[in-house]
Amino acid sequence: MNMLTRRNGIHLLLIAALSLGFILITSLGAIMNTASAQDNKPTIVLVHGAFAESSSWNGVLTKLIAKGYPVVAAANPLRGVKSDADYVSSILNSIEGPIVLVGHSYGGAVITNAVNDNKNVKALVYVAGFAPEAGETAVELSGRYPGSTLGPTLAPPVTLPDGGKDLYIQQSKFHAQFAADVSIADAKLMAGTQRPITDAAFNEASGAPAWKSTPSWFIYGSRDLNIPAALHAFMAKRANSKETIAVDGASHVVMISHADAVATLIEHAATTK
Repeated sequence: MNMLTRRNGIHLLLIAALSLGFILITSLGAIMNTASAQDNKPTIVLVHGAFAESSSWNGVLTKLIAKGYPVVAAANPLRGVKSDADYVSSILNSIEGPIVLVGHSYGGAVITNAVNDNKNVKALVYVAGFAPEAGETAVELSGRYPGSTLGPTLAPPVTLPDGGKDLYIQQSKFHAQFAADVSIADAKLMAGTQRPITDAAFNEASGAPAWKSTPSWFIYGSRDLNIPAALHAFMAKRANSKETIAVDGASHVVMISHADAVATLIEHAATTK
């Protein structure tokens, strides 16, 4: 090998090393940018309602996690509006960074009362959820417009040691009343695992509403038999909803039967500046 050939070889090796270094730096930068983008995503806190439990969010959770969102599905105690809101508020206080707070059904009343001036809560999303004004109750609101058939489907109350009463939906009526647009098999599982709510919680007056100071989004089903569609539309308009979606034919569990639509709306709330 002559001197010229050796120099050319060394030159080519240097070029290759520099190129490889550039590729590695570029790739590392892309990875770091992706991680940073995910780190900047708000935490989504999901609050289930009466006769449901945290797994009712599984479809929505799957889609949000796949997009890099940190998610917490809170176990709503379903004991009373203020006590449940205080519990959720303690979860919010443990989270660093921005939060999107999502509530289904009675969970909507809970998120309305759970913000407590927490500046990290950037958005509220009501998923077939109550959005009460101060002094309003779930029972009063649900009867304000025709269409709720929940009352006759409730089982005889379970009396608690303190004299309170727990409410369940009769399992034989659960599918038609609560989740008509999911399979019978899935509805039977939901009926068997439903969480009871106290009668007192349904009749407890709400406090000052967070939706007056925090931007809100609404989605509900046109065939919701627990909370009439007309009431959903009224509450969304009253709260100056940023975006309202009425899913044609959807039941009260729109987050299960239409998880894509719910996850998309939550992402809209999460990305709106």
